[in-house]
Amino acid sequence: MTLPRLALVPGEPAGVGPELCVRLAQRPRTDCTLVTLADPATLQAAATALALPLNLLHEDEPARRPGDLPLRMFPNASTVAFGAPDPRNAGVVVGALLDAAAGCLRGDFAGMVTGPVQKSTINEGGIAYTGTTELLAGHAGRQVVMMLANDIVRVALATTHLPLREVADAIDAGLLRHVLTTTHEALRSDFGIAAPVIAVLGLNPHAGENGHLGHEEIDTIIPLLDALRGEGLALVGPLPADTAFLPNKLTGFDAVVAMYHDQGLPVLKYSGFERAVNLTLGLPYPRVAVDHGTALDLAGRGLADPSSLEAAVATCARIASQRRSRAL
Repeated sequence: MTLPRLALVPGEPAGVGPELCVRLAQRPRTDCTLVTLADPATLQAAATALALPLNLLHEDEPARRPGDLPLRMFPNASTVAFGAPDPRNAGVVVGALLDAAAGCLRGDFAGMVTGPVQKSTINEGGIAYTGTTELLAGHAGRQVVMMLANDIVRVALATTHLPLREVADAIDAGLLRHVLTTTHEALRSDFGIAAPVIAVLGLNPHAGENGHLGHEEIDTIIPLLDALRGEGLALVGPLPADTAFLPNKLTGFDAVVAMYHDQGLPVLKYSGFERAVNLTLGLPYPRVAVDHGTALDLAGRGLADPSSLEAAVATCARIASQRRSRAL
């Protein structure tokens, strides 16, 4: 069986994405083939800065030796200086992401892996941009769920980048149903877990303490969990967030759904930031991203850790293979 073919988009060209792709090219892969959508001159500059070999190939040529990197060219509008993002390159960054997404929808790619972008620079370039997850969801016409995962825990988010004062109003039965059913299906289809168990955190301290610390659990979360249990989902909670991540409890869960960004992600990042990845659940194809930023202060210095990108590629390859196996 042929290996899944994945699109690899480095993200912000002035950040660490290009050099991480160069580092990735130094190792032969046995789980997938990669096509990088990027500017060739920037990749060559990153290889020179790292003193590593780089041989850019046509996207249909196979990588055979260390440094080989199949490439679909997306030339930058402006020459890159590492550490100094240029808004003139915003269109190229977004264009590469959308081209990879379109290739996934056509079946040219079995999934896509994305490096970090500089949101502020894209907006300064005249493109309204809230994030790559939102870009890909809009392109595919899907409502999606953000999940971050490492070797210890998977955390899906009911809300993502909202001010804290808006979170409680955003959490309703429709949203929670979508998040929980999407997470349940992804654990089955993408991770091969036949009967997943999902822990659901409460919104309030002590999960509301029977209404003494808030009524969202009683009014919204508990009724929705009861309804979904009646539909066959294995859900535990709502649980107090301060004890749900204890190691002896995590062994009984396949994923945790947190109500807001900073309720679940600090624990995940503390437990294994270097190998953490960001998954977009609900797309017609696997999309996995690194769980770190552009690290402009490190760009071009050879100091960036490639562990998250390596984990993202390996995760995307596993999911693509899992989906293909289920489709046979």
